[in-house]
Amino acid sequence: MEIREVEYLILGVGTAGLGAFSRIRKKTDSLLLIQHGPYGTTCARVGCMPSKMLIAAGDLAHAIDEGSYFGIDGHYQVNGKRVFERLKQDRADKFVGGVLKYVDSIPSHLKIEGKATFVDPHTIDVDGTLRIKADKIILACGSTPYISPVFEPLQQELDSSDTIFELDDLPQSLAVVGLGVIALELGQAFHRLGVETTLYGRSGRIGSFTHPDMQKDVLQTLQQELDIIPQGNFTKAEKVASGYQLTYVTAAGETVVKTYERVLLASGRASNLRTMNLENAGLVLDDRGLPQYDPLTMQCGDAPVFIAGDATEDLPLWHEAYIEGRIAADSAISFPERKEGRRTTALGIYFTDPQMASVGADYPSLDPEQTVIGRARMARGPRHEIYNDHRGMIQVYVDKKSGLLAGAEIFGRGAEHMAQTLVLAIEHGMTVAEILQMPVYHPSLEEVMKEALNHALFQLK
Repeated sequence: MEIREVEYLILGVGTAGLGAFSRIRKKTDSLLLIQHGPYGTTCARVGCMPSKMLIAAGDLAHAIDEGSYFGIDGHYQVNGKRVFERLKQDRADKFVGGVLKYVDSIPSHLKIEGKATFVDPHTIDVDGTLRIKADKIILACGSTPYISPVFEPLQQELDSSDTIFELDDLPQSLAVVGLGVIALELGQAFHRLGVETTLYGRSGRIGSFTHPDMQKDVLQTLQQELDIIPQGNFTKAEKVASGYQLTYVTAAGETVVKTYERVLLASGRASNLRTMNLENAGLVLDDRGLPQYDPLTMQCGDAPVFIAGDATEDLPLWHEAYIEGRIAADSAISFPERKEGRRTTALGIYFTDPQMASVGADYPSLDPEQTVIGRARMARGPRHEIYNDHRGMIQVYVDKKSGLLAGAEIFGRGAEHMAQTLVLAIEHGMTVAEILQMPVYHPSLEEVMKEALNHALFQLK
């Protein structure tokens, strides 16, 4: 068996792995990348970009459907085959292609393909034909869709976010398993393109909001458009002549049996580390079976092993993976000296309609006795009135003593842009009074954000 020795080994050539590689390559050529599966990053191939392309198509159809209020009566036909042709072509040309061009520019002796598993804390086996000994290892191996036990016998036939964009046409009906970001974005897009769609939850939670009022508003609003069953469990899934028959028991004890042409499993993603013989890595594992790590260094315990990106199962977001990859690389370069990286303010966005955005601290982490909540309904906004879109609300969380903005949860049209403004304010340590010194154009969607901030400031005074 061939044995290679390097100073740095990076497992995974996605966003986190490439971020780490770009840092380390400036220091040395004694490094190696290992990739299992196709190149192109999760974001570009099966995540952020293709999902937004499908959403764009669904939103266009929905806008035409809603046009009569504005005096626009449109007639159209959804061409499912063309929808997926365009998605695949643009994905290949505009997104995955750019990543592949960069990967191709990496010298061949610095990258290999194969399934990596731990032999011991410093040795990785690749497909049983190669062993690599490394002084420092960066775990950036990404994740794969989580499959619950009831669906495991059919997992090769059912769809996930890794396979759904490979369809050639829209199905007649679709069951979406989950109520997180993947489920909500894709479920709404398919529904708007004319697919009979049902979304099934497990715990009753929907989206990422942490305040109960925000959770309630999201569910009530989205149920006006979508068929959502928020709480219960699947007890059976079987293939039948017309598709897949699912049996689901609601929290109230009602049994729902329904058949769908396709089933989309969208209950989150699981770290690929789970299949890499972690028991041989000599790392301290948490109660999930994943390495314990310091988020400021991405170091796993005291070992010369660092983790980044979706492999942690904690922050499966492109910008977080990019940041973590660079922090992990800097820590590995400095090892054994400890080097902390800078983490940015939390930011998460759902591109549903209405949009959802979470900024900064979540509500449960705050002391309710020391927190002021500023609220405003989107219906109060002049620009929202112009769009005839009254759905949603915004809540800002403010520290009573300092007046500093701690966090926000936003549900409504324009949430992504309000979130970008508020995350900048938190990054710069601005008080509510200071944020309100910024000009807000009239009429703009951000006027609702200003009203919520004013509501908070009034309580502080």
